Amino acid sequence: MKPKVLILMAAVLLIGMSAFASGKKEKINVAGKCGMCETRIEKTASAIDGVTKADYDLKANKLAVTYDEKKTNTDAIEKAIAKVGHDTDKYKADDAVYNKLPGCCHYRK
Repeated sequence: MKPKVLILMAAVLLIGMSAFASGKKEKINVAGKCGMCETRIEKTASAIDGVTKADYDLKANKLAVTYDEKKTNTDAIEKAIAKVGHDTDKYKADDAVYNKLPGCCHYRK
């Protein structure tokens, strides 16, 4: 093969790979207190269509998410997390839902 063809093929391959690897990355403040909270938060975020990665840092109370902007956004992610009992900067969990969390998950004072 000619060098120009090889270079063109490599460029197409790299562009294709970067398209699959792309995604918006954000960090969201989410209240949590224990490992059960971490699991619940990550599971909830991961279940949202378009979220490709969700990793909760319990010490920092931050959820790092990678998602497809065409399918979801941080607002939808924060709403879903609040629905399962965890406060975010934009949304406070319903008191009834929060109160049903196990005692070790109660982060409000």
